[in-house]
Amino acid sequence: MLKKPKKVREVYFDHAATTYLKPEVLKSMEPYFINEYGNPSSLYKKGRIASNAINNSRKKIAELFGGLPENIIFTGSGTESDNLAIFGTCFKYPDKKHIITTKIEHHAVLYVIEELEKQGWEVTYLDVDKNGLVDVKELVKNIKKETVLISVMHANNEMGVIEPIEEIGRKILKYRKENNTEFPYFHTDACQSAGYLKLDVEKMHVDLMTINGAKIYGPKGTGMLYVRRGVKIKPQILGGAQEKKLRAGTENVAGIVGMTKAFELVQENKEKESDRLRNLSKYLWEEVQKQIPQVKLNGPEIGSDKRLPNNVNITFESVEGEAMLLYLDEYGIMCSTGSACTSANLEPSHVLRAMGLSYEYAHGSLRFSLGLKNTKADVDYMMEWLPDIIAQLREMSSANFSVGKHVKYK
Repeated sequence: MLKKPKKVREVYFDHAATTYLKPEVLKSMEPYFINEYGNPSSLYKKGRIASNAINNSRKKIAELFGGLPENIIFTGSGTESDNLAIFGTCFKYPDKKHIITTKIEHHAVLYVIEELEKQGWEVTYLDVDKNGLVDVKELVKNIKKETVLISVMHANNEMGVIEPIEEIGRKILKYRKENNTEFPYFHTDACQSAGYLKLDVEKMHVDLMTINGAKIYGPKGTGMLYVRRGVKIKPQILGGAQEKKLRAGTENVAGIVGMTKAFELVQENKEKESDRLRNLSKYLWEEVQKQIPQVKLNGPEIGSDKRLPNNVNITFESVEGEAMLLYLDEYGIMCSTGSACTSANLEPSHVLRAMGLSYEYAHGSLRFSLGLKNTKADVDYMMEWLPDIIAQLREMSSANFSVGKHVKYK
């Protein structure tokens, strides 16, 4: 039996799922909850104050990644931004019926593209290598005159692998010039990278880019879509003229102001915080290797420039991810598993499977995504309990296997 700690402490290692609000962000939002509650579309003073807050936010965000204020469309989430980018482009140009994406995209991209596939669009799903990297040459080889959109995420939410977006952007630009066309458009989901990487839309050569406030210590229910000048998309929410008639509905002023403040803060501190988290990630992985046998790091090497600095994804052989997650939760430790826990059939991560991991390996993975409040003390606390948890779960798994109760993988 595992011993219980005298005092359970809360350790949050799931920043890739969502983040807590920074105090400075909350402070920036407070006036727009109670005092400055006007509708930005109203002409009187309170409405103008709200409208100015949105316009100032648009300017600040545009400055941070080299765009223009009119390029920014505020939305209700990263998922909504992905939907608007993909549906909006494809429905605007229904005569072009080909899309290119990767097998490891977030479901906010994949499910949208799968829906388009049902409606008659042809889709090329690119393979990735063992580290999750897309082959740029293969991507270019699949572009054809019917290709309307290419969507490749900037950094993967499960593995932290950073895709070669700038190289892809240059190749797409070259294709357009050589073929005298404005297509295909290039979209990237930058929700995971916004807190750690510089987002320069000119260097990246992206036409559409998604950001989510909840991933950068901003408010939940906020998102943004960058739309390059000249790129036309079809609105998906109708009912008003807000956001250049591309996203109807009264704007979430407090949320927009908060997301903008959060984005400013993470971009200002990204180098220093990335270095700190890179060292902490290395420490976590080293401690796991020292104390637990039969473990495997998934994705690029920790500290590599091809991996987000806060991501550590580990497979623990002969253990179910869901079981590890629930045991760790008893000790106040929060992370995520490589399996889709909400799925009825508990299918393992599509990302890990696309990288070539077996069902068994994919089912035994945990993702630790570190953040602002994490320290070595958090890692040390987890390591007081994780080795014994793994040992006990392996013993239970071995016992079940011996009596024929083991899980059967497809």
